[in-house]
Amino acid sequence: MSEPVLTVEGLRKHFVTTTGVPRRRSVTVRAVEDISFTIGEGEAFGLVGESGCGKSTAARALLRLVEPDAGTVRWRGQDVLAARGAQLKALRRRMQIVFQDPFSSLDPRQTIGAALAEPMRVHSLATGAEARRRAAALLEEVGLPPAALDRYPHEFSGGQRQRIGIARALTVEPELIVADEPVSALDVSVQAQVLLLLQALRRRRGLAFLFVSHDLSVIRWFCDRVAVMYLGRIVEEGPAARVLTQPMHPYARMLRDASPVPDPAQRGVLPRIAGEIPSAANPPPGCPFHPRCPQAMAHCAGSLPRWTALSGGQGGVACHLHG
Repeated sequence: MSEPVLTVEGLRKHFVTTTGVPRRRSVTVRAVEDISFTIGEGEAFGLVGESGCGKSTAARALLRLVEPDAGTVRWRGQDVLAARGAQLKALRRRMQIVFQDPFSSLDPRQTIGAALAEPMRVHSLATGAEARRRAAALLEEVGLPPAALDRYPHEFSGGQRQRIGIARALTVEPELIVADEPVSALDVSVQAQVLLLLQALRRRRGLAFLFVSHDLSVIRWFCDRVAVMYLGRIVEEGPAARVLTQPMHPYARMLRDASPVPDPAQRGVLPRIAGEIPSAANPPPGCPFHPRCPQAMAHCAGSLPRWTALSGGQGGVACHLHG
């Protein structure tokens, strides 16, 4: 693996909310709980899991779009969480995000040209005619005509708006793109086009990616390494080819088995993942997956499994079956 550009260690994010009628009480939602991973230069790293597992919160916390409660995030050795002012502004040039909903991430009152020029102006990269020229070039790079500069977001389809979101992320010449479910809101045919665009940009610009998705087929195609999240924790990590073909954690195996295979010869009834994901406000004791695990043992309910590193650069797993 290449030298890490991003190192995340022990990242944690809890939210405190109130619930109950008529008597109100505070509840702590453990959205992200002690996760660690690295991303190498030019590498695509995937975060995968069911909805509500904390993968989007983790992505936003490392960018400080929400402030994490604990842990460290380092960009090429520089502490992201300790950065302030001009230092933080410079770091944010290096790391940009593409959001899931391409419509709500754009200001409906701004033309596309203004939306693309604004980051350049904020980071003192270009203004005026030069910013417009760069914006037009970016639109062409993502497959849109320069005439789109003077139009508004509502005049575009969902796929076109996502291309605009990608162009906006590229305006400040980042080295890492956090792609938060970037194709899940798009039609299947458009998904393929956007994924091909992201892959081409990755190769041409040498971009690293943190790719957040619940779709294993997308992760399998796009990512070099993948981490499987469950209830705020990473339960397995390793090369995508190994994790998605020979998963070691029972939850990763269940996700793999429930993922459709684009081969008519292998069609069959997809297994249903048993049970429902527990509330992050009231996680079960011990291994968080044990209430749904078909291989659960008595001590799974009493102790949290330790992280076990696998030999040969194959990642690791947090499971009592392999501890």
